[in-house]
Amino acid sequence: MNMEARVGVVVEGGQRALNTAHSSVVDASARKFLQQPQQPQHNLSVPKRSLNQHQAQIGTVQQLLAGGIAGAFSKTCTAPLARLTILFQVQGMHSDLAALSKPSILREASRIANEEGFRAFWKGNLFLQSVLGLDNHRESASVNLGVHFVGGGLAGMTAASATYPLDLVRTRLAAQRQAIYYKGIWHSFQTICREEGFLGLYKGLGATLLGVGPSIAISFSVYESLRSFWQSYRPNDPTVMVSLACGSLSGIASSTATFPIDLVRRRMQLEGAGGRARVYNNGLLGTFRYIIQSEGLRGLYRGILPEYYKVVPGVGIVFMTYETLKMLLSSVPTSF
Repeated sequence: MNMEARVGVVVEGGQRALNTAHSSVVDASARKFLQQPQQPQHNLSVPKRSLNQHQAQIGTVQQLLAGGIAGAFSKTCTAPLARLTILFQVQGMHSDLAALSKPSILREASRIANEEGFRAFWKGNLFLQSVLGLDNHRESASVNLGVHFVGGGLAGMTAASATYPLDLVRTRLAAQRQAIYYKGIWHSFQTICREEGFLGLYKGLGATLLGVGPSIAISFSVYESLRSFWQSYRPNDPTVMVSLACGSLSGIASSTATFPIDLVRRRMQLEGAGGRARVYNNGLLGTFRYIIQSEGLRGLYRGILPEYYKVVPGVGIVFMTYETLKMLLSSVPTSF
């Protein structure tokens, strides 16, 4: 599920994860990728004890910092694809957005570059939201699955709820095209609170929390199943390659299954935006019903292609950044 907190599973949820979302996010696949223990290379001359001592120097605060920054950097790198996803998701909601009747990633990317400028690809990219909505912590492989799902779900709900206003503001900024109604983050907060009330910052939160369970279950089960299957046939393959492949596929599976919920969330976030009339007035289920009746089942998957395209680079970037930061932070003296 492309939540920037990536509810329930972070670093991704995501984020998509976390993320985030983001929230997704970064995504559930990225967190599993980071948690995969690295197998010692037999051709290295560094003793195993030395490696363990080096790993022990990485404290919890350092891991949280490295995971948060890695997730935010990955979100920033894949922000152009994330904005394309949002634009396609809200297609058909209003007459001006309905102009995207035949979605084309290249055509829409060219339009953004020509009409809005290159910087517009990063509209709504909130570095702070990615850092706050993501964390990374170690878990024992023997942890009970029920504890993992419940704990991950509660953690994801908490992270998604805490950063949700930022996610809503990000969606509204990213969905703007030629007409600019929200002029920045602070202006968006002020305008939404003034015109829609404080609760306006939490439109669509129900859809976000609804996706917690499916996002965690699908990402975790697909990742573990693929990894076990792979290692049973090719046990000598590098851990990094196995984790990247399995993490990417689990992210694609999770996004495919939960994308309709994410699309509904995006549209509910835009309800009443910019003084527009409300489109969906019947809650979460009513919104699903309205979209299916007016746009068909395919309407629930608008924007799925750019979502797919950012999975592999997102997982790769967050892993490499995380490992680099971990090495740098491990050399910094700390009392934590």
